[in-house]
Amino acid sequence: MYIKEELKNGIRVVMERIPYVNSVSIGVFINNGSSKEDKHLNGVSHFIEHMLFKGTKNRTAKEIAESIDNIGGQMNAFTGTEYTCFYIKVLDNHLPIAIETLGDMIFNARFDEEDIQREKGVIFEEIKMYLDSPEDLVYDLLNEMMFEDTPLALPILGSYESVKSLNRETILEYFNKHYIPENMVISIVGNFDVEDTISLLTQYFEKDKINKNDIGFVDNNLPIFRQKLSFRQKDTEQLNFCLGMEGIKRGAEDLYPLLVMNNIFGGSMSSRLFQRIREEKGLVYSVYSHPTSFKNTGTFTIYAGLGFGQIINVASLINEIIKDLKANLISKEELRKSKEQLKGNYILGMESMFSRMMDIGKSELLLGRIIPPEEVLNKIEKVQMEDIERVILKVFDNHKYNIAYIGNIPDNEKTDEKLKEIFFS
Repeated sequence: MYIKEELKNGIRVVMERIPYVNSVSIGVFINNGSSKEDKHLNGVSHFIEHMLFKGTKNRTAKEIAESIDNIGGQMNAFTGTEYTCFYIKVLDNHLPIAIETLGDMIFNARFDEEDIQREKGVIFEEIKMYLDSPEDLVYDLLNEMMFEDTPLALPILGSYESVKSLNRETILEYFNKHYIPENMVISIVGNFDVEDTISLLTQYFEKDKINKNDIGFVDNNLPIFRQKLSFRQKDTEQLNFCLGMEGIKRGAEDLYPLLVMNNIFGGSMSSRLFQRIREEKGLVYSVYSHPTSFKNTGTFTIYAGLGFGQIINVASLINEIIKDLKANLISKEELRKSKEQLKGNYILGMESMFSRMMDIGKSELLLGRIIPPEEVLNKIEKVQMEDIERVILKVFDNHKYNIAYIGNIPDNEKTDEKLKEIFFS
């Protein structure tokens, strides 16, 4: 059973008590990510994530780490496009320490000037590491095209220039604008006492020291999907290729048919992409597809890592598989198997306290409600062939295809033309 509360300052709390385990996971979700930034502040959300670990009025950075390490817990955080999450996993008797630590980090962060300058060096190294990953880079290149002139096109880490230009004043201004109680959801799953936990949350989170000026933020700058192609020269041993297109936005009913279809098309080892291109032809090591959903839009992406000389062969095979899917759809047996696979994966994921915590926290933050497992499983089971046909026709619209590839191809103009001929005509 899910428990929902709201602290007096507006922080929402969602909980699920599972008494037969010995652990508990807690996450603080902030409705803020790179999609709320502009080019000048790009990377500030990720920078703030780092800074909350650098020390508070009560703890040094080392003491923050030791507070959880010393009790055998795990603490981390991540910044995404639309939200940031700070989380801790501990044994159930150590939940009070986890709550107090997270509350201290969020409400008492120092943002020391020396720490800010030092952390810029850390993030510069993180950006370098990212730039050395061509698979990550090709996704950034794809996003730059698909989401052109919208905040969704911005990289989460920011750039050297944007991170370098950040100062304490701009960071605090952004923090005070977005890290407000109304933008926060606390999610807790595991073995805990409900009344004691609410009392602790009230003690450490029921504070209202931050301005309330982010409510009502709306980004109506929606991307326009149209045919685009982009190549970036990079000295790599493998070529990284992406084909992206418009998908389904978060919360839409067609998301479930899309998930079922994706399993069959390229979302698993038994999928058509994997079996045809890797297993039958041996042309790639990695090939897959996946949907991504945002508040107002979505994407569907096909990725392949391949040898430089195989790009036209692989592109042709991908297009053949798409055309066959559009012409012949899927079989009833494929539909049945895909639904069972999705349901099985979902149920197995529910075995993890951390996964359950993430699931209900994101659901409350991004959708405004918790979607119970029974509803998810029911929506998967209700997917019919006409639903699959509808999403296939919507997603695989070649007028909205975007091609991005990265690798060592000195003369890429001919490749560009051949790829356009394959996918755009």
